[in-house]
Amino acid sequence: MLANTIVEMFEDGGPIMWPILIVALMLVAVVVERSVFWFGLGRRRSPAALEQVLAAMDNHDFVAAVQRAEGSGDPVVRMIHQGLTHVHGSLAGALQVAAGVELRRAGRFMVVIDTCITLAPLFGLLGTVVGIMGSFKKVTGDLAVEAVSTGIGEALIATAAGLGIAIVGVFFLNLFNEFLARLQFDLETAATNVEVMVTRARQDGGTAVFPARFKA
Repeated sequence: MLANTIVEMFEDGGPIMWPILIVALMLVAVVVERSVFWFGLGRRRSPAALEQVLAAMDNHDFVAAVQRAEGSGDPVVRMIHQGLTHVHGSLAGALQVAAGVELRRAGRFMVVIDTCITLAPLFGLLGTVVGIMGSFKKVTGDLAVEAVSTGIGEALIATAAGLGIAIVGVFFLNLFNEFLARLQFDLETAATNVEVMVTRARQDGGTAVFPARFKA
């Protein structure tokens, strides 16, 4: 019953419903993909592993920190590992590159969601214009109530569909942006801690144990 109603409304919405449907499918695909990504990322986050890595660095044992960070699925721990093992002249630069990779991975397809939010109501507005234009074309000498109501119904359905897609898209866009902002904060905080600990270890003298490829 519900499926039949949806199909009828889709047909009554006119030809503009097809591009609206394409936008809706794109949005659903991206939302599902991003939801799976963030769910998996949440399960891979390991505060205990991060604490162990930071504790090793606090003890000036950066080799142990690298060993404990190796193979971790936590993006913050992974950034620290990449920063300490792929230093090419600058620790800050290595951490920045590693953090950028993590943020780029986490921010994938956000522009697609934003585009769907913009396109859906525009297509709905286009459907409104097309529906009303169709109503006026069908009106001849006498007022054709059925023709006018059909065009207005087409306009309203297209508009409602476009706005509905945009509303759902805005919700998930803000949700994913919040997740991304939290990850960025964690990465920046960890990178700052690493730089501070490395600087302090060098100032304290020769007790620090650095990886072989580690450079200032």
